[in-house]
Amino acid sequence: MALLAAVALAIGVAVQAQAPASGFITGVVQGASGPEAGVWVIAETKDLPTNFIKIVVTDDRGRFMVPELPAASYSVWVRGYGLVDSPKQQLRPATTQVTLRATPAKTPQEAAKVYPGDYWLSLLEPPKASEFPGTGNQGNGLGNGMATQNHWINSLKSDCNFCHQLGNELTRTVDHVFKAKPELKTHAEAWEWRLGTGVRGTSMYGVLGSQGQNRSLKVYSEWTERIAKGEVPPAPPRPSGVERNVVVTLWDWGTDHSFMHDEISTDKNRPTVNPYGPIYAVSAGHGSLAIVDPKTNSTQEIDIPTRAPRAEVPSRFPRPNRPSLWWGDTHLWSNPPYNPADPHNAMLDSKARVWMTSKIRQTQPAWCTDNANKFAAWFPLRGSGRQASYYDPKTKTFQLIDTCYSTHHLQFDNDANETVYFNELSGPMFGWIDTKVYDQALKDTKDQVKAEQQAVGWCGQVVDTNGDGKITAPPWNQFSGRGGDSILYAGDTQGAGRGAQPARAGGPDPMLDTIISYSLYAVIPSPIDDSVWGVSERYPGYLIRLDRGKNPPSSCMTEIYKVPDPGFDPRGVDIDTNGVVWTALAASSHLASFDRRKCKAITGPRKVDGSECPEGWTLYQTTGPKLKGTNIPADFHYFNWVDQQDTLGIGKKNLPIANGSNSDALLVLDPDSKKWTTLRVPYPLGFYSRGMDGRIDDPKAGWKGRGLYANYGTHFVWHIEGGKGTKGKLVKFQVRPNPLAN
Repeated sequence: MALLAAVALAIGVAVQAQAPASGFITGVVQGASGPEAGVWVIAETKDLPTNFIKIVVTDDRGRFMVPELPAASYSVWVRGYGLVDSPKQQLRPATTQVTLRATPAKTPQEAAKVYPGDYWLSLLEPPKASEFPGTGNQGNGLGNGMATQNHWINSLKSDCNFCHQLGNELTRTVDHVFKAKPELKTHAEAWEWRLGTGVRGTSMYGVLGSQGQNRSLKVYSEWTERIAKGEVPPAPPRPSGVERNVVVTLWDWGTDHSFMHDEISTDKNRPTVNPYGPIYAVSAGHGSLAIVDPKTNSTQEIDIPTRAPRAEVPSRFPRPNRPSLWWGDTHLWSNPPYNPADPHNAMLDSKARVWMTSKIRQTQPAWCTDNANKFAAWFPLRGSGRQASYYDPKTKTFQLIDTCYSTHHLQFDNDANETVYFNELSGPMFGWIDTKVYDQALKDTKDQVKAEQQAVGWCGQVVDTNGDGKITAPPWNQFSGRGGDSILYAGDTQGAGRGAQPARAGGPDPMLDTIISYSLYAVIPSPIDDSVWGVSERYPGYLIRLDRGKNPPSSCMTEIYKVPDPGFDPRGVDIDTNGVVWTALAASSHLASFDRRKCKAITGPRKVDGSECPEGWTLYQTTGPKLKGTNIPADFHYFNWVDQQDTLGIGKKNLPIANGSNSDALLVLDPDSKKWTTLRVPYPLGFYSRGMDGRIDDPKAGWKGRGLYANYGTHFVWHIEGGKGTKGKLVKFQVRPNPLAN
């Protein structure tokens, strides 16, 4: 059914393609021994409709230019490695040069307060490789599932880092736990207590048990004990080269307990859509769409509707297992009082409509298992935890769409019908909506259900193991690919209710094809053919390629490629304009590419173990300090993105970018030179990013007409510098031709 008008927005949609007029602050930073190169100058104001921050880096002579400042009064100060924050000066944009005085740190501990989280996390020493495999708490204290040291590190990164940074001030100390619970006397006791607190306490405590409670508590407590005694990490390098040309702009949005998962500014395939227009984010905890207007520096948040009454759509967020140290027994993000739509991420289409994954109901419609529907005949779906919706800024209305499969991430293809693809977080389905068919069917029939059935499709993962070059109808052999999903996914909008085939006596039949079932974390359609790629975190990680063919589901054919050593834990997935797939290996800290064109000719039966085409892989390990006693960097890469059209303005297309979610940064790789560029956000500390995207507002405006966007996507915004009361932030990155460009 057509749907629910949203509250009228104060933010305009028809935005002229021009940037607002603005001023600047310029000058030099002087230190004790002369000009300070490679330090940050931060300008922040609360005079605008939402809190606004602009950050630049000094050049090799200590000079700086803070450009494009709206008229306001700014607190301006210096932050840099080797320094403590300088006293704040109150300045307004003007042409007069100013001198800022840098303040050197007196001790290594004082200097290290502004180091990124991964530097502090590098002091953590995982259990030694010789201690594995785990034999349980009655044995060596490590979980029985911890077969190797890499399995434990995989859990540290993808189970713990899944929600927040590790190494930031709040996680590297237990002082606040002792203050709240004075009866606790040791760091191990403090860690045991806090891992069971708050809205994610049940899951965190489950992770501790999986890792092995006794040995893991020893790891965490020894880490914070050494830091409490004064141990500090090595100093990070100051920004250099093109990193000094970066301009970072931040806007507040949401509330002090928003869980803002991802932002979106434009259409990935057409990055000039929505020029200078609003930027959107979905607030999972609040079930809302948050909006920043960069022209007016204002923000707003609107509820996403559900088709079923709100009371009938359950929240996935459990009550606190133990009281939160910050919110007590408050049931954050519950329904009621919060909206249960539970959006995950958003994408724009060519009409600047904001498409989202969101809950619209609880009860699965009958057509999802009806043999009259060809997709249901092959892959009947008996449950789904999240569906789809879009917001049209022109009409200020939402449209809700049932999908049968559960939705998680979504990505638009570059085909004429603007097909949008989805993955299931805890399920194997590749799903899609043909948006052109949907729009036309809804226009012609005025029947929501008929439009959904015409436009929605899905395929499972079937491999041509009999080697006949096609997929035959069920029954199939079954290959169990489930398992290895994060403990935290257990309640997160998983797919449900697919009946399993009975096990075949005598093992696999070589005359049949084989269905596999790898849960997908993300999905990306190829711009060069009809394939769609998904990524599975099942250790050590896999790429799953689906070729839809001409008549899905009967033509859907799957290939599987395993991440090679020493990589493990792919999370994000994106693709360049040549069809090369990129995935961030979150736990082993690599960006990995897979180029199917490099595969040797594969004929005959396809394999289901992922061993085909090892020659297609290339791994690039990120820089930064490594976990103590290992060769694995302490950074974490929640996701990744390919800047296909040089929206960042570095001057090169198809640059892959990984989220430095532990390092307050985005990490840009040049595959030709194998060099990394770090786009650091030094304030407020705690920049934990998930998705990102880039927009070209004006192709003729140089660096001012381009920008890359991300946001603080942590579950817990009270972990950000400033603590409870701090709001999440939208972040824009621009690259100037030099540090003084205005």
